[in-house]
Amino acid sequence: MTIEEQGLPTIPVEYKGALEAEGPLLVVGGVEGVGWDELASVRLPSGELRRALVLEVHRDVAVVQVLKGTSGIDPESVAVAFEGRPLEVPVGEGWLGRVWNGMGEPLDGGPPMLGGVTRPVAGSPLNPTARDVPRDPILTGISVIDALTTLVRGQKLPVFSSAGLPHFELAAQIAAQASVPGEPFKVVVVGMGLTHADAASIRDILEARSAAGDLALFLDTADDPVVQRILAPRVALTVAEHLAFELDQHVLVVMADMTSYCEALREVSAARGEIPGRRAYPGYLYSDLASLYERCGRIRGRAGSLTQVPVLTMPAGDITHPVADLTGYITEGQIVLSPDVHGEGIYPPVDVLGSLSRLMRKGTGEGRTRADHPAVAAQLVAAVSRARQVRDLAELIGTSALTETDVSYLTFSKTFNAVLVDQGSSESRVLDDTLARAWQVASVLPRRELAMIPADDVAAHYVGDEGTTESDHVVPEVSDSESRREDDA
Repeated sequence: MTIEEQGLPTIPVEYKGALEAEGPLLVVGGVEGVGWDELASVRLPSGELRRALVLEVHRDVAVVQVLKGTSGIDPESVAVAFEGRPLEVPVGEGWLGRVWNGMGEPLDGGPPMLGGVTRPVAGSPLNPTARDVPRDPILTGISVIDALTTLVRGQKLPVFSSAGLPHFELAAQIAAQASVPGEPFKVVVVGMGLTHADAASIRDILEARSAAGDLALFLDTADDPVVQRILAPRVALTVAEHLAFELDQHVLVVMADMTSYCEALREVSAARGEIPGRRAYPGYLYSDLASLYERCGRIRGRAGSLTQVPVLTMPAGDITHPVADLTGYITEGQIVLSPDVHGEGIYPPVDVLGSLSRLMRKGTGEGRTRADHPAVAAQLVAAVSRARQVRDLAELIGTSALTETDVSYLTFSKTFNAVLVDQGSSESRVLDDTLARAWQVASVLPRRELAMIPADDVAAHYVGDEGTTESDHVVPEVSDSESRREDDA
């Protein structure tokens, strides 16, 4: 029987000296019995200890990733001890109400997180057969999201942005306002590669939620070691998994900016001398992102859920960029921010036609939000598309040549942005207010144009001036000239 099988502690095996130090990597030779993802300690002659992880083992050579980098390290004078176990962090509610760095060390002046229960930061894969269908909404208080791209418990719904757009503000607002009425709800926020100004801003915005003990905040700034950026989302997700799947709470994890995470991964990959893939990102970028994004969902028989909102910036606004492209393959929809909408002074600058929540139907409707919600949402999206076509047509032939119905779509477009989309970055709207605004916007259109909404819902919620008949709702109006053209055809 091995030492591990007997439950006895293992003694770290220490090796004197290293072969090479480059960037965050240290190459150690002459090793035996060392495994991938194994935790190691690097001891400097001064007595300083730096934590490290084994990235690769080939015969008797191990490549370890030093969490605080190799600056100031003389390879010949260090001692590396391999501990025979993966990196673990303590779990529990002690993380809540506190601010931490990417490695789980306190930034708020409080004590370190201690606890008897630990979990590996790599996580434990969920059995696909044990997964339950994501359902029921998480309300963000942001009308355009709650009405048209509803976030569902257990879903992963990313935010795609570009440089200069207020994605950090939106991420912080979602984290500050999100709620699951009547049930235990916690938020975990992990910021990666942030400027100190962004980090301070997020702390200020989330101060109230943190003081209430509902938030764990992990901050990695741009001047922190690159390896910390790779660990930060894993530490945060380990904390969130325990809250969701062991303590039966609903947990929302907001991760920003995933592009900074991927650039850190690319930097470490280059230091390892790996063959690059698209745009010099490692060829395993897809599986690495999946190892993060798939750590969410619901487990059959458990009350809790883990929901993710990753935020990423698309370089030059390119949605085909590898980070955005691969994220789109793994996740269930996206919320896209638009520079054009932002240029109109609208916040949040969401591109409604480019955004989609694929699980929205699972989380809306009678018994979840409101019976009329799915239909009015579908009608508004269709109307936004029609309004865009009419606007393009008006640029060609002039507004005076448009039909009365077409003109109503131009009015609809302005009302849609002003009444439903635009709201303050600290304004939280309840769902009834959001749906009332949705009906106010829909009522700008003639009643006959609301063909995607059941007649009973139109009769109950339509607030326009136009009278209604059954024929108005079912059959669109056709002019005499149009009728003659159809007869001639």
